[in-house]
Amino acid sequence: MSGLGVLVFLLLFSSIPAIAVFIWFRFAHYPFSSLRFSCALLAGAVSFFPALFLQNILAAASSGIVYSMGKWGLIAEIFFRIAFTEEFSRLMVLVILFFAIRRLRPAGQASPDPHNTGTPPPVSAVTMASAAGLIAGLGFAIIESAVYGASNPGNALLRTFTAAPLHGACGFRVGSSVAMFPERPLHAVFRFFSAVVIHGLYNFMLLIPGLVPSAAAILIALFALISAILVIRNGMHGE
Repeated sequence: MSGLGVLVFLLLFSSIPAIAVFIWFRFAHYPFSSLRFSCALLAGAVSFFPALFLQNILAAASSGIVYSMGKWGLIAEIFFRIAFTEEFSRLMVLVILFFAIRRLRPAGQASPDPHNTGTPPPVSAVTMASAAGLIAGLGFAIIESAVYGASNPGNALLRTFTAAPLHGACGFRVGSSVAMFPERPLHAVFRFFSAVVIHGLYNFMLLIPGLVPSAAAILIALFALISAILVIRNGMHGE
């Protein structure tokens, strides 16, 4: 298979989690249009590149400092240069996306009437932003998995089924933090940094040799994703 063929295969393979979420949204009849889904997925994919840019700048600027700090330098590398930059990049792109959605929304668009038994209850802005963040995280994972999988194809399977859930779960938290910020800024900041901590813990566990830390990393990703799915499902039902 040619290099281009391998890349296309990795992109399609890495898209499995996003396709699964799309099918879930469609079968559940959530008020989340295909266009909005595509925009969120694209936003997440785009956020990979500023994150990579920031990581390269920080790596060049702080390589000597990180080395001199010993184990604390490794922690800074994992939680700040990698986890924070990726979540911050996702945050900035989602802010732009949500601003564009508000600007393009038709004026005077009415919300569904919750007292009308034939109309589903309205979905909150936090739930919609959380769903968009989840999808954006999966979009980020598609590009990341394809890039790293191209250099190590054997790693593509692990990244698709562990890193993709992690990015989706963290994206959920980042997206909800954007929607929360105007009314609950402290809660929003906490939600954002919870994504950074979860991301950093996952990366940290993968660096520790042995089966137990690797299993712990997988469980962190899966439980964080399950929590995100449950919150989105309840929010979409107006609960």
